[in-house]
Amino acid sequence: MTDQPAQKTDDYKSTVFLPQTDFPMKAGLAQKEPAIAARWEAMDLYGKLREKRAGRERFILHDGPPYANGDIHMGHAMNKVLKDIIVRSQSLLGKDAPYVPGWDCHGLPIEWKIEEEYRKKKLNKDEVPAQEFRAQCRAYADKWVGVQREQFKRLGIMGDWEDPYLTMKFDAEATIVGELLKFAESGQLYRGAKPVMWSPVEKTALAEAEVEYEDVTSTQIDVAFEIVEAPNAPELVGAHAVIWTTTPWTIPVNQA
Repeated sequence: MTDQPAQKTDDYKSTVFLPQTDFPMKAGLAQKEPAIAARWEAMDLYGKLREKRAGRERFILHDGPPYANGDIHMGHAMNKVLKDIIVRSQSLLGKDAPYVPGWDCHGLPIEWKIEEEYRKKKLNKDEVPAQEFRAQCRAYADKWVGVQREQFKRLGIMGDWEDPYLTMKFDAEATIVGELLKFAESGQLYRGAKPVMWSPVEKTALAEAEVEYEDVTSTQIDVAFEIVEAPNAPELVGAHAVIWTTTPWTIPVNQA
C-alpha cells in the first residue's frame, strides 16, 4: 500500500471581496442590551430629554396600569413596547412626550395571591384583622412593583421609573377623594341603581371583567311583529317585521 500524497487545499478567502467593518460577527444582544440600558440610566437620558423638550408642545400618553401581582408576560411586553414606540416617535417629532409608568395596587388579583399564601399556611382570611390583611396586600404589591419595574427597564422602556404613579400611594388616594368631593359640591354626584357584583366566597366587590358566567343553552326564537301603524309608509300596514333573538325571556317586556 502506498501513501496517498497530501491534497493541496486552496484558501479562497483572499479572493473574495468583502467590506471591511469593525462590527462583530455576532450581535450579542443579550450581553449588549443591559449595558446600553445601564448607559442610558447613568447619563439620565430621560431627564435630559425632558430638559431639551421643556416648553414644547406636549404629548401625554395615559397608560393603563398593570396589576402588581407577578412577573410580566408577553402581553405586558407587547403593551409597553408599543407604547414606548409611540412616546419615542412623538419625542423625535419635537414634542415634549413624558412617560410616567404606573401600577394598579388594589383589587382581587392581589388579594387572591395573599389568600393563596394563607391557604398554604392553613390560615383563614376571616380570622386575620382587616388592617393586617391590607398591610400584607400593600407589601405584596410593593414587592412586585419593584420586580416589574426592573423587567420593564430590561425591555428598554424609557420613562420616569423613579417616581411612578401607584394607586396605593396615600396622596393618590387623597386626590381621588378630593375629586369626588368636587363632584358632590357641584351637584353631579347622585345615587342611582346599578348592581355591584359581589363574590360571596371572597367577600369583596368584583369588576365586571372578573365575573364568570355559567354556560347556558337558550332557545332561539323568530318573532313576527305586525305593523299596525305606519304614517310615512301606509303600504306597510299589515306586514310583519321579523326579528330573531337568543334571549326569549326579554319578549314579554319588548316595547315593539
